[in-house]
Amino acid sequence: MKLNELRDNEGATKRKKRIGRGPGSGYGKMGGRGIKGQKSRSGVAINGYEGGQMPLYQRLPKRGFNKPNRKSYAVVNLGLIQKFVDAGKLDAGAITEDALVASGLVRRKLDGVRVLAKGEVTGALTIDVTGASKAAVAAVEGKGGALKTKAAAAAAE
Repeated sequence: MKLNELRDNEGATKRKKRIGRGPGSGYGKMGGRGIKGQKSRSGVAINGYEGGQMPLYQRLPKRGFNKPNRKSYAVVNLGLIQKFVDAGKLDAGAITEDALVASGLVRRKLDGVRVLAKGEVTGALTIDVTGASKAAVAAVEGKGGALKTKAAAAAAE
């Protein structure tokens, strides 16, 4: 076998459809678009158009509501916090939102950091964040630590 004898397997490649290249191509003259009409012309955008009937997406009722001033929290799990403490990236005695960002555990604070209870806590942690789940607070306090939230501080005042 020589280099000039190399070929693809039969049916491995398909030739590109060349539209508007004369009658011999089978796609000459009107290029497979038919005669006249909107779809024979360039720049056609009729998706969702139902011939003048009210389109389905307009007949169905709107659902839900997006609160314009909703808060978005960065979420972190207790198991990951414990992992970073064990690796020496966080100080167990003073875990704040800024410390979480500095360690790389949280990318950005957004409207605050919220702690969830997924994972195991092995030692006493002192955490000060915007919010936390009840299970997370119970897990930290169960190991002799403290989880202080801004939400709880505001409710106490």
